[in-house]
Amino acid sequence: MTKITQLSQLDLNRTYSYADYLTWKFDDALELIKGKIMLMSPAPNVYHQDIVVNLASVLSVFFKHKKCRVYVAPFDVRLYDRKKSILASQDIHTVVQPDLCVLCHPEILDKQGCNGAPDWIIEILSKGNSKRDMNIKYELYRESGVTEYWIVYPEEQAIHQFVLDENERYQLKHMYTDDDIVTPHLFPDLAIELTEVFETWAEE
Repeated sequence: MTKITQLSQLDLNRTYSYADYLTWKFDDALELIKGKIMLMSPAPNVYHQDIVVNLASVLSVFFKHKKCRVYVAPFDVRLYDRKKSILASQDIHTVVQPDLCVLCHPEILDKQGCNGAPDWIIEILSKGNSKRDMNIKYELYRESGVTEYWIVYPEEQAIHQFVLDENERYQLKHMYTDDDIVTPHLFPDLAIELTEVFETWAEE
């Protein structure tokens, strides 16, 4: 088997599995979406990173000594139909790296990351990933059974909160902005101040 050390060795029109993904030895950041390679945007800007750190700090404190855990990208999340049991690497064709995710079921966690749907995913939009997160990942997360999905809009300083309903469809539960207090559907005793989420040292 040819050792894959450069992205240029891959056929972008081919369908790959997670087993293939694990053999690649190069630095380019990418995701697999139903077997197709999706290149990730260049490194996020400072504001994006500030938001990730602000949220991760709040969540880490909240989940300390609790069953659930928070993970920050880069962190592989393997997704597939929620009706299937845990799959082997060669049978998985979607691998994404959400900005943040919360897992409350340790049985889907292994050395490579998460094998199945996290309970809660947070994606922070940037110019390079807006379409992917708003359309493609929205459907992926719904299909795989991610119960709660947040899309964070840095420029508008807003968060849209989606929650799966009994028909396995996402409902827009709330749109937070300004100085709102954000409350996760899954964790109603957690209150997050939006002003703290968007706090940054980055210059305008």
